Amino acid sequence: MLLTLVLVAWSKFETTVGADSMSAACQSAETCKEDVGIKDVRDAWKDIMDHAEMLKSVPLRTLLQDHERNNAMFVRGGGVILDYSRQRVTNETMTKLLRLARVTGVEDKKRMMFRGNRLNNIEGRAVLHVALRAARNEVIELDGRNVVSDVWSVLDRVKSFVEKVRSGQWRGHTGKMLTDVVCIGIGGSYLGNEFLFEALKTAPKAAASAAGRRLRFLSNVDPVDVSRALDGLSAETTLVVVISKTFTTAETMLNAQTVKQWLKQGLGDPAVSGLAKHFVACSSALDKTGEFGIDSANVFGFWDWVGGRFSVSSAVGAVPLSLQYGFDVFQEFLRGAHDMDQHFLQAEPLQNLPMLLGLLAIWNLSCLKHTAYAILPYSQALVRFVPHVQQLDMESNGKRVQVDGNEVEVATGAVYFGEPGTNGQHSFYQLLHQGRTVPAEFIGFKVSQKHIEL
Repeated sequence: MLLTLVLVAWSKFETTVGADSMSAACQSAETCKEDVGIKDVRDAWKDIMDHAEMLKSVPLRTLLQDHERNNAMFVRGGGVILDYSRQRVTNETMTKLLRLARVTGVEDKKRMMFRGNRLNNIEGRAVLHVALRAARNEVIELDGRNVVSDVWSVLDRVKSFVEKVRSGQWRGHTGKMLTDVVCIGIGGSYLGNEFLFEALKTAPKAAASAAGRRLRFLSNVDPVDVSRALDGLSAETTLVVVISKTFTTAETMLNAQTVKQWLKQGLGDPAVSGLAKHFVACSSALDKTGEFGIDSANVFGFWDWVGGRFSVSSAVGAVPLSLQYGFDVFQEFLRGAHDMDQHFLQAEPLQNLPMLLGLLAIWNLSCLKHTAYAILPYSQALVRFVPHVQQLDMESNGKRVQVDGNEVEVATGAVYFGEPGTNGQHSFYQLLHQGRTVPAEFIGFKVSQKHIEL
């Protein structure tokens, strides 16, 4: 396996490792020297493909004997340490990858994204999920409007509503507290939410805040999923969150109608106003949510510049996760995401964790032509992380045609798979040990959510 180790800690690290060794390779796209003969994108691709062919015959064991190289591949940012020294790359490889990023305009496109330019050419939309976790006083404009103000307007409404429900000020039709939440959605309206729900379940602060509360997810139209989501719940104490931007997603709406009937039966077929106390929505379609019977005051919007797979930072995640763990816990997640956004925006490429992981993916998949990628988190709290990554990457990559309409000449996506820690060791690791090369990212934690000593 080609390995990348990611070590995560909840506290700041006190030492910087390998900073002085960065002179071994260029530190920014602007300062890397242009290689003679590289005139355009096609030349850059040919150069790095030729380099990949050469490196295929070099054993990883040989590369690891270069300590200066190894130190240069030990990077940290935002409380995360990245060690990619066990990837089949050299300092020259990274220089060539950075040049490829430069000639394809990655730095410019990154800044355009943060400025609100319409990078989604097909639909004419901006790509502004970073605005969802921006600080209240930041300004990100789209068509002359500060969208950060819009984001915080929704977040303030979410916080107010959540506090009413959790305190008992907002109650169900029969006057009982709403302690159970069923979140109905699919794809980006589900995978990110369930990942974070599981990740926070055993975090001490979140666990304490969730005492006495339950959160279930319903995504599949299989009646078995409905049965499992509602098992053991009482209609009197259940609040339903329906997530669909257009409120027309077939699977979501079928499940919403099914649960609506379950609520009616459990509540004794109440009037519309009584049933409305058990429903909220995350949607932009107020006409359709109204037709369904949801009060417009209880509809929390998001925007067409929020890609579904990135929507967990919007009301899509804020409503159900704040109901379970409290708004303060969800806000800590937003602050962490914002910190990494700023790291991505500001850090030099060879100190930039998202940039490095992206370049290494290009190297492994497009240049070395591996077809699969293993994500191996050594924490049970990340049990739903890999499905979330599968959507983040596999829904957006694997394209056959470029933005300019020409066919892509290299592979653009991989099959991502994985399982937490030792579970994987007793299943698919056995195949990996037999010599099949699969790039792998190991994720470890300095401090566990639950500490046991024997």
